[in-house]
Amino acid sequence: MMSRLGARALITLLWLLHGLPFRAQVALGRGVGRVAWWLAASRRQVALRNLALCLPELGEAERRAIAREHFALLGRSFIERGMLWYAAPDRVKARIQVEGDVHLAERSERPVMWLVPHFVALDIAGAATQLYQTRQVGSIYQAQSNPVFDAAIRRGRLRFGRSEIFPRGDGAKPLIRAIRQGRAFFNLPDMDFGIKDAAFVPFFGNTAATLLAPSRMSRALDMVVQPVVAELLPGSQVYRVRFLEPWGDFPTADALGDTARMNRWIESEIRRMPAQYLWVHKRFKTRPAGEPPIY
Repeated sequence: MMSRLGARALITLLWLLHGLPFRAQVALGRGVGRVAWWLAASRRQVALRNLALCLPELGEAERRAIAREHFALLGRSFIERGMLWYAAPDRVKARIQVEGDVHLAERSERPVMWLVPHFVALDIAGAATQLYQTRQVGSIYQAQSNPVFDAAIRRGRLRFGRSEIFPRGDGAKPLIRAIRQGRAFFNLPDMDFGIKDAAFVPFFGNTAATLLAPSRMSRALDMVVQPVVAELLPGSQVYRVRFLEPWGDFPTADALGDTARMNRWIESEIRRMPAQYLWVHKRFKTRPAGEPPIY
């Protein structure tokens, strides 16, 4: 694990770089990602394994090209985090192109859940929910093992003044209270946190431990569910955040069916921009009893 001193040095570097012209940040970030492709061998293998499982119809060379581009985009997301954390709000907003009904949560008499899958521009979606609308936002936060990084990420996500984050270890009750008090919920539904409160649901034809909370919570709290996707526009220095039409058929009484429907939607978005999904995450780490590990 990186030391606190090393983490402070990296955060200082991000602060120093955030004032560079954005074109230079893009080039630098892609360079960092290319280096990481060679240095982060274990994550490279995770990405290639995930792609082989999820996109077997592609040839090995094509999947490898997607993985290499994914690392370049990860490098961008790291370097450009300095802009997201430290640049003036107007400068951040100028980089975000919003499509769809960003103001739904402000108008809705029912609480709104945003479903936001793990694409590389995920934190841009979080910024958009604060910069383009006035409803207060709540989200679950996974604490980082390095306390310096943890503090920097928390500051960055809270700095626009409309967000509250709830540590995953505190359980759901504080978040539920916040939703009942009028906050929208920025929900990240597609990581493997084990089988607790989850079920094995197909994801690209593979069983994946998937949280049932999007269905159960939205049903219990009578929430409107609006999918949101953030992306880096190809050949551009602009991010796009798409606030899609709310789902009229979600939730139902069938939490397992709802979760499978959600995974199918995430699959369709991944196929639109395969290099931008978070392939370095061990999405299939938790296995049904008796199955061998995938990684």
